[in-house]
Amino acid sequence: MIEHINPTETIILVGGYVVLLATSGIVVNYILSKISGEPISRKIGKEARDTGFIIGKCENLLILSFVILDAYTALSVIFAAKTIVRRDDMTKNSLFFLAGTMVNVTYSVVIGLIIKLLIY
Repeated sequence: MIEHINPTETIILVGGYVVLLATSGIVVNYILSKISGEPISRKIGKEARDTGFIIGKCENLLILSFVILDAYTALSVIFAAKTIVRRDDMTKNSLFFLAGTMVNVTYSVVIGLIIKLLIY
């Protein structure tokens, strides 16, 4: 699959990663703000927001890579790891963090599928 990648496909692939990393936080924050009816900065503290940002970006990279490599079952690893790492946050506001995870995962998968459609 990736063995025969040409320069145009490389640009699409790298561009997809850049677009995803640059926009995923904006999309997640926008949707969560609409759901909660208030800015995210009021909903969670700075530490949780900073941790969520880093975890979200790592999640984006892994999900996009797994989708491009057709490793869909590996996506479950992300959910398991995130549940362990963010256990405290999830017990305080489980629906909020579940919604954020689902929005981030969905957005990452959609970007991955668009990249696959453009490349393959």
